Amino acid sequence: MIIDFHNHFFPKPYLLELAKGEAKASVEYDANGRTIMVTDGDYNIIVPEHFDPVARIAAMDEAGVDMQCLTITVPGVHSETPRMGVKLAQIVNDSFADICQTHSDRFAAMAVLPLQDGEASVKELERAVTQGSLRGGLLFTHINGTPLDDEMYWPLYEKAVELDVPLFVHPIVPNHIGLMRDYRIVAIEGFLFETSVAVSRLIFGGVLERYPDLTLALAHMGGTLPFLAERMDHGYEVYPECRTKLSTPPSHALKKMFMDTFPHAQKAIEYTINFAGSDKLLMGTDYPHQIGDLPGGVSTINDLDITDAAKQQILGGNAKRLLKI
Repeated sequence: MIIDFHNHFFPKPYLLELAKGEAKASVEYDANGRTIMVTDGDYNIIVPEHFDPVARIAAMDEAGVDMQCLTITVPGVHSETPRMGVKLAQIVNDSFADICQTHSDRFAAMAVLPLQDGEASVKELERAVTQGSLRGGLLFTHINGTPLDDEMYWPLYEKAVELDVPLFVHPIVPNHIGLMRDYRIVAIEGFLFETSVAVSRLIFGGVLERYPDLTLALAHMGGTLPFLAERMDHGYEVYPECRTKLSTPPSHALKKMFMDTFPHAQKAIEYTINFAGSDKLLMGTDYPHQIGDLPGGVSTINDLDITDAAKQQILGGNAKRLLKI
């Protein structure tokens, strides 16, 4: 079974709710009549495959993908008021549950959470998993400037461990865009730096020692972390600040995490396999965003110079295990 772990879907009820103009998130229309999801520093062009399960399945069939794990993406729901955040999260998660029930052999999903409210996030994760059969939850790399190692999220991590579900760490627009605002550098590089910093804080902040059974999956091969792991370990040795909340080298925690294979860069994937093992990689496509590539997600793994067993792990075996499919 070939499973695409990293892709994005905006349920139609969610888009219709945004179109009312009552939320901070907005949809706009460009000169060509295309629907645009707008946020400061980035945007997404909405195509039918973003919101139509039938169109999505047709694209999956053409690419040879059996199943996808659906998530929404930027801007999430956490930039809203707490009340609106909960409302939008429930709309998305209920829609995901309906899609997964109707197309149970093609889709699983991860819950979006109202992360501006720690207590509400715990409740929504439990509701989405126990009532909607969603497979875990979605974290963004900062929540309106608050880092993921903040104590307000510790109960959420406890709940994820209790429910035995993973949390998917996906980047959002950096808190300080600065010189990345031009040339789509936010999407090309800024997102990778975001994941690297957010997960580094979780590691150095001792959160993953506090919750050793917490399962994390990282977007975009963990940002740059597999390539920085040796430097992180060296920093742990020479900087006392790195050891205030951490008792083992950072790479120990990093190697326990799952990472998806997007972008489709063979040498980077091979390096990450050497670092973490083929049992920690999840095929991802970032589809149907402009930068995404559904068929390329499959062909890139098939073209790797690794064993067939390792290819099967990355193409679907690891996701099947992680998502309990």
